[in-house]
Amino acid sequence: MTNNNQIYTVIGLMSGSSHDGIDAALIRTDGYSKIEPVMAVTTPYIRDLREKISDILNPRSQNSISIETRIKAVEDTITRAHVASVFELLSKTGLTPDKIHFIGMHGHTIDHEPAKGITRQIGDAQYLANECNIPVIADFRSADVKAGGQGAPLAPIYHFARADNLEKPLAVLNLGGVGNVTFIGEAGAIIAFDTGPANALIDDWVFKHTGQDFDTDGAMAQSGKVHQDLVTKWLNHPYFAKMGAKSLDRNEFDSCMKDVEGLSPQDGAATLTALTVQSIAKSIDNLPTAPKRWVVTGGGRKNVHLMTELLNHLDVDVDPVENVGWNGDALEAECFGYLAVRRFLGLPISFPTTTGAPHPMTGGEMFEPDNVQAHEA
Repeated sequence: MTNNNQIYTVIGLMSGSSHDGIDAALIRTDGYSKIEPVMAVTTPYIRDLREKISDILNPRSQNSISIETRIKAVEDTITRAHVASVFELLSKTGLTPDKIHFIGMHGHTIDHEPAKGITRQIGDAQYLANECNIPVIADFRSADVKAGGQGAPLAPIYHFARADNLEKPLAVLNLGGVGNVTFIGEAGAIIAFDTGPANALIDDWVFKHTGQDFDTDGAMAQSGKVHQDLVTKWLNHPYFAKMGAKSLDRNEFDSCMKDVEGLSPQDGAATLTALTVQSIAKSIDNLPTAPKRWVVTGGGRKNVHLMTELLNHLDVDVDPVENVGWNGDALEAECFGYLAVRRFLGLPISFPTTTGAPHPMTGGEMFEPDNVQAHEA
């Protein structure tokens, strides 16, 4: 479709692989290059819910009857939290549901194995639409995976739109549970893929040894010793040798946790952090040229030690996205609001060079509220 200059007011919702909560962001956009972030809120998950989410990951490896019952219970809780996030955001912006064109809901990924044609995000989009009385667009990844793509990452087209005025070649690095990078070339080429583990292994290790959710400022890792033999072993995983579009499940590298058993808490944190850093440096092998600058979003950008190590290994500027005027806590949520508009307009959200899709593809399914009311155009 052609751009009719319509500006849509949308809410994007993201529950990421760090299992820490829901980010909700309100933006105004035409689905092309016009993007105005308005406001964002975060609804943290309580520890009990985080543990229940961890319990249902990779459901096909568990008892099919009991696991589906547990999934349904977690999905119900997560969906209610999404509803609460929407209404908190509406309250803070002073807007009513009829002023919102769409909600873009990512859901929470519990299984992602595109090589087997599987990607699964939980969250009841129809319930969300009914409770909020706003159309919801969800299930953004399935069409891409069904067509043979990786279904991830999906943020590159949003990064591309936001980075219009930044010097290229540029890398936008997202450090959530899993790391992913968007490379934007001088001539506008977009390349994207998952780099490897980011915060997930570090967070799991720190929680196991301290009960804390993450390594604050990277202090534990900074005080430890890197066991480079383990990092070298992990970097020999076939994933890192694979070129082109590729994506990971959060638990793909769980075996690393067994390898660090017996290390001190500090050494384990240092070694797992080194894996994150060195896998990102190695990702340059999958790019046509080294980026002139890396801008970093996601929770990992707040880890001072991690950011310092990235600067040392990449040898170019490495900055949190706030340095270019973006909100790193809201960027992914903003993205799914943007993708919802693109889905409505029939525009592509994934590409051969970002997900390995056979051609540029749109994706997502629309869920209209049962009590349909007209929204402002």
